[in-house]
Amino acid sequence: MTLFSPGSASDSNLLRYGSPQLGWPFYEGDDFHPQENIEKMARGEPLTDQDRLPWLLRLHEVIERERRSGSDALVACSALKRLYRQILLHGSTAAAAPTVCSHHHASPEVFFLYLHGDYKLIHQRMVARQGHYMKADLLRSQFEILEPPSDDENALALDIRKSPLEMMLEVEKHIDSLKP
Repeated sequence: MTLFSPGSASDSNLLRYGSPQLGWPFYEGDDFHPQENIEKMARGEPLTDQDRLPWLLRLHEVIERERRSGSDALVACSALKRLYRQILLHGSTAAAAPTVCSHHHASPEVFFLYLHGDYKLIHQRMVARQGHYMKADLLRSQFEILEPPSDDENALALDIRKSPLEMMLEVEKHIDSLKP
């Protein structure tokens, strides 16, 4: 299973592109936000950790369902903080005891794709996208809380200046390197 953890949710095109390439189902994290979160972002208000918790727990359920079935999947979401990634992996356990779970390593079955880029490029892409409720002005708040994945989080860093094909080839190479 692969998780996508960008600095912002604006670059899920890699996963949309990569999902059919790999033959894996694709889950867009934005589809799992509670209505209150959507309304808040549409008003230009940044989400708090408390706002994100129900959303992260819903995505954790998706991940667990796929893991239990033995399936691989791609999940796109802006898991901006280590705590968010721990909640995606460990669910309510991580939410209830974040200091304990923050020392857990990533599950070997799950890895994160950390799509990174500079503020200006991501902002340009967000301004250009059509019909999304999250205002591009909220990007600054995401950069302010961003905690890039550490070495123990089983993450593959991808530069968003590359084409989706180039990034997908890096992902496929990484997946091959994980096979025994």
